[in-house]
Formats: sequence, structure tokens, C-alpha cells
Amino acid sequence: MAEKLLMKGNEAIGEAAIHAGCRYYYGYPITPQSELTAYMAKRLLKFEGAAFIQSESEVAAINMVYGTAATGNRVMTSSSSPGISLKQEGISYIACAELPCVIVNIMRGGPGLGSIQPAQGDYFQATKGGGHGDYHLIVLAPSSVQELVDLTIKAFDLADKYRNPAMVLGDGLLGQMMEPVEFKKIRKIDLPSKEDWALGSCRGRVPRKMVTFNLDPYELEKLVIKIGKKYEEMKKETEYELVNMDDPDMVIVAYGTVARIAKTTIQKAKKEGINIGLIRPITLYPFPYDIINQTADKVKQIMVSEMSLGQMVEDVKLGVNGKAKVSFYGRTGGVLISPAEILEEAKKILK
Repeated sequence: MAEKLLMKGNEAIGEAAIHAGCRYYYGYPITPQSELTAYMAKRLLKFEGAAFIQSESEVAAINMVYGTAATGNRVMTSSSSPGISLKQEGISYIACAELPCVIVNIMRGGPGLGSIQPAQGDYFQATKGGGHGDYHLIVLAPSSVQELVDLTIKAFDLADKYRNPAMVLGDGLLGQMMEPVEFKKIRKIDLPSKEDWALGSCRGRVPRKMVTFNLDPYELEKLVIKIGKKYEEMKKETEYELVNMDDPDMVIVAYGTVARIAKTTIQKAKKEGINIGLIRPITLYPFPYDIINQTADKVKQIMVSEMSLGQMVEDVKLGVNGKAKVSFYGRTGGVLISPAEILEEAKKILK
């Protein structure tokens, strides 16, 4: 068994990226994820040929990612909510060019500058594109420091598999908390070769265009449809966790930090004779619509809980498809939800 280390979430992400083979990082400091940038600056010094750049802006950072992604090398950037907003145009370009990279968002309160406290108000931005045009990111939502490690490594693999940007969506609590983590031996998986598209010496072949300016609407439509088929293929990567789903009185749907809190709610509810289940989406894109639809056949009360005004509610309602009542409880602005608050709301619903 590998040795366990006590690590802060942000630093654990950085070490996970190193383990995944990332040797290129470009970013700009912003709380509550600045430790990740600092960690990469320190760690990448130890690798010959690696590159770390604290860029002059978030816009510069994402365009540096674009360039390195075109060479086929594993590359990462990170930021927090308003910084990710600044990266959106570049992210859209990278998705259009079908290039793999990893983007980490350690969410803070918002909108605007917001607070440095944890929140989940970037769900729409992460899962519905965020920038312009028809595109999606692969979005992974960890709920522990160990999962920050495991899902960061997975993000690199999925980005390469689908030649698409992948996002690790955490929050200020996960980024700052410390927990024991284990860096397991990376399981080798079959990934497609990059030789037919990555820029390098080109080895006598004609390099494909990485900067996508396509003013012919019919040609652009072909490209967008091609990319759209890839999003359909991604559905097989859907991942979720089920907790206490044997004949529950109601089911909570929550991700990330709030899912951890909801697990404590479940324990408290049991002591009061209330049986509450939990569906925790681990992939926010692709979203686990099917399991939510199947659950709605058996349970008539589903409550979404988020640290937002209720963004994931829309996807849960699509999954439920009118079969059950969907309610919502959340806090926003960086205010943490407590297990007791969720339980009180559940009691009101079950009256």
C-alpha cells in the first residue's frame, strides 16, 4: 500500500497533475486556489524541459495552454470563479480545435468578485459551455482531497481520450482543507495516439490547423456536428455515488462539498427514524440523468441541495422528467450549508 500524506487540497491537485504526467502549467494567482499555482512553480523546477509561467493575466494563461495542448503535451491551468470567466474565450477555442487540457476551478462566492468562501455558483458555467458556441467540457466534481487527486488524474486521461478540455470543479473548502491522501500507482489505460494531430517536427506530414477560423457556415456546421457526436460518446463516462438508497423516504441530490454534508444529514435523520438517500453526481458533464430518472420511479420526493440559488436543479428536473416532485435547499454567497439545515428542510418536505 502506498504511503498516505497529509496534504492541503490545492497542493494535492498539483501533485496529482505531476503524477499524471503534466509538465506544463500556466496560471495567475487568485484565492482560494493560489497554493496550487505556488505548488506547481516549486514542483516543475525539478523536471528537465518542464515549464511553469505565472502569466500576466488569466487570458494569457489559457492561450498558453492552447499552444502547449496543440503539441500533445499534458498541460493544466487553474483559477477561481472570476478568473475562469476570463478564460472562457480561450476554452471555447481549445474545444473547437479538439485539444486536450485540464482546467481546475476552485469556486468562490459570486457573482462579480464575490467572496473567497466556498460556493457552487459556477455550475452553469462549467456544464453548459460557459463560453460561446456549441461545446462542452468534461466536468468532474470531487468531494474529498483524495478525490481531488484521483479525479485530477482521471481528468487528464479523459481529456486525452476525447481530445477535449476537462474541468475539475472544486470549491474553496476543498482547496483549503487538509486530509490524508494516497497516490496510487497509475493504472495504464489505452489512449489514442497523438501522432496524427500533435504539432512537433511534423515528420513530413501536413500539420492540421490548430487555430480554427472557419467562415464557411456549412464547413463550420460539419465541424460542430462532428464534435457533437463526441459528446454523445462521453455519456459512457457518467459516474455517480449512491448512499442509503434502499427504500428511502426521499432522496437528496448533491455534489462536492454539499454531498459530504448531506451524508451527515443522512446519519442524523436515521436517529429520528427518517430514511434519506443520496445521489452524488461525480461527473457533472456527462450528467447522470438515467439514475435520477430510475429513482423518480420509486421515490416521489427529491431535494437538490447546492451552495447556489439552484443551478443543478435544472438537470435534476430533466432527469426526473415530471415523475417526482423536485424541491431545492441552498445557501449562497459563500455561506456553508449545515447538516441540520438540510434535515429541517427534509422534514418540511416530508410532512
